Amino acid sequence: MEIVLITIVAFIAAGLTLFSGFGLGTILLPAFVIFFPVDIAIAITAIVHFLNNIFKLQIYRKSIDKKIIIAFGIPAIIASYFGAMLLINLSVLEPLFVYYIGENSFEILPIKVVIGFLLNIFAVIEIIPKLNSLSFDKKYLPLGGILSGFFGGLSGHQGALRSAFLLRVGLSKESFIGTGVAVACLIDIIRLYEYGTASLSTAIQNNYYMILFAVIAAFSGSYIGVRLVKKVTIKSFQLSVSIMLFVIADLMILGII
Repeated sequence: MEIVLITIVAFIAAGLTLFSGFGLGTILLPAFVIFFPVDIAIAITAIVHFLNNIFKLQIYRKSIDKKIIIAFGIPAIIASYFGAMLLINLSVLEPLFVYYIGENSFEILPIKVVIGFLLNIFAVIEIIPKLNSLSFDKKYLPLGGILSGFFGGLSGHQGALRSAFLLRVGLSKESFIGTGVAVACLIDIIRLYEYGTASLSTAIQNNYYMILFAVIAAFSGSYIGVRLVKKVTIKSFQLSVSIMLFVIADLMILGII
């Protein structure tokens, strides 16, 4: 029964990206957090994110700007390693606080506080136009790579930062997409490798059936939806999804989920 629920939720969550304007990872992570520990949810989301971008890379690989990959991508790769390491270290820390409501106990865990806080921050960035359209001068590309890579390794939130630093470097639309996807793939490779070499790999192996169904469902929802529906952002729908993200993030922080 749990596998069925995970499959349905993952499929629907991936489809929501068509109308909400949010990235695939931003939508999937809260959905997976409902069923898995936070670190496992991030790893599953990384797998889906990577597979999704591999398909995009086949389309835009000829448009990749190699100079941007060097200036932005290399710092991002290095920083993603440290972000992934921080996630692994956070996952083994003891609860900050334990409280009780009736006979039920709830633990406030460092990893949930950090990831919940980041979910709130990046959800706000996505829905506020002025924040979503921020851009930085080309000279800040290495800094952008470090920030995008670090948060990509830690929680998977790399898209908004990456776009902010690549918008003003004079790339064509195709090159912007292709270069961004290439950087995202590189970050995903590093963090997935690091997740796989840590104690996190045991938890992934123990849940591989559910992870497999979740990955297939999420990828199918994204793959099928993109081909059936022209992507549009519906403001009211975007607001509803953002509220859902805030609620799940804050429930994580409080230790309720």
